[in-house]
Amino acid sequence: MDKHTPEQRRRNMQAVKNKDSKIEITLRKALFHKGYRYRKNCRAVYGNPDIVFVREKIAVFCDSEFWHGYDWNNRKADFKSKREFWIPKIERNMERDREVTARLKSEGYIVLRFWGKQIKKELDVVVNKIEYEVLNRRRNME
Repeated sequence: MDKHTPEQRRRNMQAVKNKDSKIEITLRKALFHKGYRYRKNCRAVYGNPDIVFVREKIAVFCDSEFWHGYDWNNRKADFKSKREFWIPKIERNMERDREVTARLKSEGYIVLRFWGKQIKKELDVVVNKIEYEVLNRRRNME
């Protein structure tokens, strides 16, 4: 049973962002500060990656724990209401993530996926990983 009225639930769901989330903005600012330029939410690239280095063919995804199924085998049991809706929905999101990653790799992209908590707690590590891949791709392109 839902604790919210349909109107409250609708407002809550409308407030969920699909781009420009806090984790995306945090990562983009850190990359920009280091002098990297990129495209954000690039529709020309399959899967609309959150950050794309087009010339280097690097796609970066910032995955939130809830929507992308972090620690899914344990978290799946946490769903008490509307399990018949939420479990298939999140599992489909996870499947789509795998499909997008596979297709981009087949097109020659390096695909980097980071969890929101990883971006929040280890921003320098995440930025260094992206920087390593970008610089490595640039060296190989010369």
